[in-house]
Amino acid sequence: MLLAGDIGGTKTNLAVYATESGLSAPLAESTFPSGRYASLEKLIEDFRNYTHLPFESAVFGVAGPVVNGKATVTNLPWRMEEKGLRASLGVKSVKLLNDLEAMANSIPSLEAKDLHTLHSGTAMERGPIGIVAPGTGLGEAFLTWEHKRYKAHASEGGHASFAPVNGEQLEMLGFLQQKLGHVSYERVCSGLGIPNLYSFFKETGRYPEPTWLAEKLAAAPDPTPVIVETALSRPDCGVCAATLEMFVDILGAEAGNLALKVSANGGIYLGGGIPPRILPVLENGRFLAAFTAKGRFASLLQHVPVHVILNPKAALLGAASYGLARL
Repeated sequence: MLLAGDIGGTKTNLAVYATESGLSAPLAESTFPSGRYASLEKLIEDFRNYTHLPFESAVFGVAGPVVNGKATVTNLPWRMEEKGLRASLGVKSVKLLNDLEAMANSIPSLEAKDLHTLHSGTAMERGPIGIVAPGTGLGEAFLTWEHKRYKAHASEGGHASFAPVNGEQLEMLGFLQQKLGHVSYERVCSGLGIPNLYSFFKETGRYPEPTWLAEKLAAAPDPTPVIVETALSRPDCGVCAATLEMFVDILGAEAGNLALKVSANGGIYLGGGIPPRILPVLENGRFLAAFTAKGRFASLLQHVPVHVILNPKAALLGAASYGLARL
């Protein structure tokens, strides 16, 4: 019996799996708002009270770096350590994975219904695969073929320095540097980053903010869904439309960067909560134009397949896949 978890800054998904039934049939599954809990242990206590199922090992995908069995959630004040969790949960083993490493582990087992193809390309069999996942933050990982199977590798590439590709993005970088100092890709290409792009267009006077939109944003606990939904439903709202267009341009450029860095001729996969919500904008040509705009290597990237992961529980499946393989 295995407890698998996907621990994010916004929500945490937990599920119990048995080796006999495998990935397709979890014995119990539930989602919790991460911010309401002081620790992972407290959250699991509620899950145990709800399910009453025993488990002997656990694997957790964590939205943050994992070093020597210790992890801190980037956008949540939790600290986790494998040894301490093993003792507090009373289990034989606990493994912490970076959340994108967990998501990467799911890719070999994803089905056609779990994916939406933006660009079919020509995938090389057993070629490296890259994953870029804008959700609350921006995660990145990659897979390489080793010993008859794909092996996932964690990365903190989302925190690498943002590189503008045109004059407007260069101005935006200067605008945010004055506010933030270091500007990473996560600051401009994630749920946390979208309000930064919006502020640039609004505060520099490029687009007016309609009164109705200002009121809606003021009443919202999180401005990002309001900005994205307005851009999709009201393309005449210039400030929101421009924000989403720049987001897509940056996402495309960074996905192309990762494809070059890991030679991802096996494909690029877009994970996280945002890409499935903005498929119409991802398909209008902007993303692929930015993805392939790499000068002398543009033709190489035109052969790289690009898929959007539609399954919102891919990271949970990946953690479970890793754990069940160990069992």
